[in-house]
Amino acid sequence: MRSGGSLRELSEALSSGAVTPSAAVEQALQRTQAAEPEIRAWVEIDTAGARIAARDLGRAAGARGPLWGIPVGIKDLIDVQGLATRCGSVLRGGEPADADADCVKLLRQAGAVVMGKTVTTEFGYFAPGPTRNPANPAHTPGGSSSGSAAAVAAGMIPLAIGTQTAGSLTRPASFCGVAGFVAAKGQFSMSGVTGLSPSLDSLGFLARTVADLHLVWSALTPMAPPSANTIGGDSPRLLLWNGSGLGEVSTDMGAAVELAAAAVNREGGQCRQWTDHDVVHQLANDHATVMAFEAARERAWELQRSDLLSVTLAELLSSGADTSEADYVAALLRITSARRSVESALENFDAILGPAALGAAPVGIEATGIPVLSRPWQALGLPVITIPGLKDSAGMPLGIQLIGAPGREHRLFAIAERLEASLADR
Repeated sequence: MRSGGSLRELSEALSSGAVTPSAAVEQALQRTQAAEPEIRAWVEIDTAGARIAARDLGRAAGARGPLWGIPVGIKDLIDVQGLATRCGSVLRGGEPADADADCVKLLRQAGAVVMGKTVTTEFGYFAPGPTRNPANPAHTPGGSSSGSAAAVAAGMIPLAIGTQTAGSLTRPASFCGVAGFVAAKGQFSMSGVTGLSPSLDSLGFLARTVADLHLVWSALTPMAPPSANTIGGDSPRLLLWNGSGLGEVSTDMGAAVELAAAAVNREGGQCRQWTDHDVVHQLANDHATVMAFEAARERAWELQRSDLLSVTLAELLSSGADTSEADYVAALLRITSARRSVESALENFDAILGPAALGAAPVGIEATGIPVLSRPWQALGLPVITIPGLKDSAGMPLGIQLIGAPGREHRLFAIAERLEASLADR
């Protein structure tokens, strides 16, 4: 199903003049037209707006941004001026947003061309949209950044923006076989993004390869210098995490993680087993408490109209409304304590390596899969990269997640790129 080159390849072609922004947009529109009837990744494709933006870029004089001419899809929880933000819900109408979200402004400043809005689940929770998985349309693409992941996986666009509150980006990246990056909490402004939980919501990106993601991250954080704390030099030291019994990790996913660890060891790195499973279990539980409590308050208006919500979202909001503030505060305090524990563990290691999901994408599109393996790290607000390239025995994608410390993203990307290359050469 996938076609087209990587974001880096397209960027190089644009820089050299071999491809113009208008040509890049037309290629994206053609690929979308071919794949969209089956994949259904888009809520709205802004053909006219994308063509005008690309034309203006081609005519403009002066310095070009680092994402000049790159087509990008925007998850439909994120405001784009002139387009509606429907949030996957019948409660949102078709009124156009008055202004771009801050992250969309950053993309435009870097030269990217907004192609339209990609499908999301209802308010970023579990009720799925119509999107199919390009690896096998009979399987879920995950949620809630499902449209963004599927659009990239199907080769429609080289870059899409998503968000994550629990496992909303890591899981679809793993299920669809693309690279995903969840930014550290607070690295990017969430202004103009409809979220569920202010303590947990983060921005993220999806692209074909980890190298593509690194280019995007560097383009949007140009002042971020390489970290001086590059433990182990060129030989990464990783903590190997097996999922801590949070759910039943499939045999194929377990084997994929072991294969990744073997690749690290083969190239002179080291993997040591993660042993503090109790803290991970507690983090997963506390994440659920914080998410429900804050979602009930963020979506208080929607809770009053629960007859128009899915059963799963109505249950989340009702549960959160019944959660006491004392329980919420206690969960936040335990998360703070756990953050100190995990940061201490990462003082001597570059990152944590583990499964990005319990297994490959389940059959059916009525559900989006289980986000439990992302909950602990999202509670801590850590940067996470999903590395694609592996498959299960049925040929479905399996993603590996690499979890790092804020401020050491350059090192995290360097390790992830090397690991992606090693797995591709296996």
